[in-house]
Amino acid sequence: MALAALILICCTTTAKAEFRYGPTAGLMICHPRFKQVLFPTQDKVGGNIGIMGENIFPGIGLGITAGIEYQYHGAGLSLGDREMWGSQGYGDENVSLHYIAIPIHLRWKWTRLNGLEEKIAPFIYGGPTFGIIAGHSKLEAFDFSHGDLSIDCGLGFELFRHFQISGGYSFGMTYAYKAKILNNFSARTNAWTIRLAYLF
Repeated sequence: MALAALILICCTTTAKAEFRYGPTAGLMICHPRFKQVLFPTQDKVGGNIGIMGENIFPGIGLGITAGIEYQYHGAGLSLGDREMWGSQGYGDENVSLHYIAIPIHLRWKWTRLNGLEEKIAPFIYGGPTFGIIAGHSKLEAFDFSHGDLSIDCGLGFELFRHFQISGGYSFGMTYAYKAKILNNFSARTNAWTIRLAYLF
């Protein structure tokens, strides 16, 4: 990533970047990843909506995207399968997490396809997303963090210079919530993502 950023900076003297922006929305298949497997978990459908900007150097196809969006993450936890939680009245519980997220991704788009890029242009991307917790479900068995960091990667394609469809995976790097009655038992949030964007 550092090398790609250096290339970007060097190219600013010889190429003019093309900046575009627009709305984006998508679906997420969210699943928690605990340090130990103590009970069954269930994936939940989440989502995101926001606005993104894209800055690409057409000659080389390298650039960066950044934005701000609302993200919803969910998960099902079968806490009642363990006596330590079942004895407190917990059963099958749902966790909901609401984030204000800031994705910052490096992007490589194929922009030299002999004119075909005007109709369809594939791209790949990767980089971090910084999340600030805006709200969460009331589940007294866990403490929730104030923020989250994930590393995203994926691929997609642009249609007719405006529509972008992408899919990828987000790897949670920091814990989202941790148990109050156990030491070092926490969950990170991972997710498959599908996004649609329209850039002006």
